[in-house]
Amino acid sequence: MTTEPASGQLPLVLGLDTFGDRTSDQDGRPLSHAQTIRNLVEEGVFADQLGIDYFGIGEHHTDDFPLSAGDVVLSAIAARTTRIRLGSAVTVLSSDDPVRVFQRYSTLNAVSDGRAEVILGRGSSIDSFPLFGYDLSDYEELFEEKAQLFAELLKGGPVTWHGRKRAPLVDQDVVPHLENGPFPAWIGVGGSPQSVVRAARYGYSLMLAIIGGQPARFAPFSQLFQQALEKFGRPPLPVGVHAPGHVAATDEQALEEFWPNYRELISRVSKQRGFAIPTRASFQYEVGPHGALYVGSPETVAQKIAANLPVLGATRFDLKYGMGPLSHETLMTNIELYGTEVIPRVRELMA
Repeated sequence: MTTEPASGQLPLVLGLDTFGDRTSDQDGRPLSHAQTIRNLVEEGVFADQLGIDYFGIGEHHTDDFPLSAGDVVLSAIAARTTRIRLGSAVTVLSSDDPVRVFQRYSTLNAVSDGRAEVILGRGSSIDSFPLFGYDLSDYEELFEEKAQLFAELLKGGPVTWHGRKRAPLVDQDVVPHLENGPFPAWIGVGGSPQSVVRAARYGYSLMLAIIGGQPARFAPFSQLFQQALEKFGRPPLPVGVHAPGHVAATDEQALEEFWPNYRELISRVSKQRGFAIPTRASFQYEVGPHGALYVGSPETVAQKIAANLPVLGATRFDLKYGMGPLSHETLMTNIELYGTEVIPRVRELMA
């Protein structure tokens, strides 16, 4: 459960994110998209049973990541859970309509009795742009306008808004109405100071997506965020960290399960995304104390989380679990170890 903070402090939140990687059976045969999605519902329900704080699903539109409608899956999880918070990780707002995103997540908030959140992003994976007919040359302007409109929608009440990339709204009532004020909304940032300032300007919390290199290099973003909040006259808002990882019984088992799939995935997307093809040496660095991957035994992963959160000025950590065709059974073990061993140990280390 979420640690109760001292007066004036933000709570420590420890969650899970997934991109809904298409998994394989225990013999290595790829599962159907439908079975992958059904398994994902079971993983979210299991996370709730273990007391994990948050379960997020990222939006993608490819054969490897068939979770194009994560909010639908989250609603299925919400109907079978009672306490875990549920949201995106992330929603590609640039290629969606802010009104529809708001309506979907306010509906999820109703279904879950107030447990919805949303993390908004510009789209580091750009497969949704051609799919929905958006021009990549409008990448920045689309997100700026839509982030502004979404912030207006969160305020509740009739909305009046004008922009260049979408038809205006004039005193428009948007349903369903929220029962108890706005649900938490975050902006995911992968390395842009402009995105950090934008989050502060519109009153979003900040989620740092750290997928490579030294996590400590993101510390200036947290500092910039708090400075920008003060400049815009906003109260302190939380900073979170989203990072990939894998938990197994031992360090050796975790590395051997994760490495082949990590190497295959990063190598495949390297040309499109500009990633360097990983070597075993570069992988060993990333799973070490100064790298971005949280791969190892429960103690190894817990120590790394507890070490990095204070450096980054963050009070939330979401482990992006799953990598390529790892089996559903392996992912369930990862979730169990994270919920029963990693989370209690992190709370102990940070108490």
